[in-house]
Amino acid sequence: MAGQERPEAETSAETDVTPRSGPPTWSRVVVFGAAALAALLIGATIGLAIGQSRSGDDTPPTPQAGSVEVGFAHDMSRHHLQAVTMANWARDHSDDPEIRQLAFDIASVQLEQVGRMKGWLMLWGQPEEPLGEPMKWMSGPQGHGHAHGSPGSTTTDDGRMPGMASEEELATMRSLSGEELDVYFLQLMLRHHEGGVDMAQYGHDHSSVQSVKTLAKSMLVSQGAEMDTMRGMLAERGAEPLPFP
Repeated sequence: MAGQERPEAETSAETDVTPRSGPPTWSRVVVFGAAALAALLIGATIGLAIGQSRSGDDTPPTPQAGSVEVGFAHDMSRHHLQAVTMANWARDHSDDPEIRQLAFDIASVQLEQVGRMKGWLMLWGQPEEPLGEPMKWMSGPQGHGHAHGSPGSTTTDDGRMPGMASEEELATMRSLSGEELDVYFLQLMLRHHEGGVDMAQYGHDHSSVQSVKTLAKSMLVSQGAEMDTMRGMLAERGAEPLPFP
């Protein structure tokens, strides 16, 4: 009937729309946390399954501490986890759907890969966290001094692996919003991806374990495509990549 008021509940249901760019609710935090745990578990299960499926007489010896395989799993896991941290922040704080989708994709893939590498470490009887300095596995007898002869294959003065953001840079990213956040996230993540190339290539070229070579090759292909995407996204926003040492 004309002039008749609609029930209050119906009016509220039609008008109460929560902006997508607002802060995450507790339910979203729980969902993302569960998804992250699932990714780690899936990766670990795959890593263990692949290792156990290669238990024939023709398989190489179990990788030991200081080997390319153990060093790759330790250092690439640590490198990946910083990328996951940055991507999760951008996913939760950017207003740009394109940035949020990219960040979600990066975090999901790299978290699954971390789970896979930690599964290998468990199978090999190695500690989950590295005990020595990073990237020494790239300069041992199998490495032929590689870490000292290739740009991007040595750590920074404060011990960070190539491409990794400093604490100051992470704090700056967290202080930004809007397009400034989007651009800085893209710059940091692009440099981060560039920093992982040497490790992935070295792991692929020098490992005697096929599952390690396969994962390293997958990283080179997928992150290469993501780097091209991020360069394009920076150009669209009138920005340049950060310099890479």
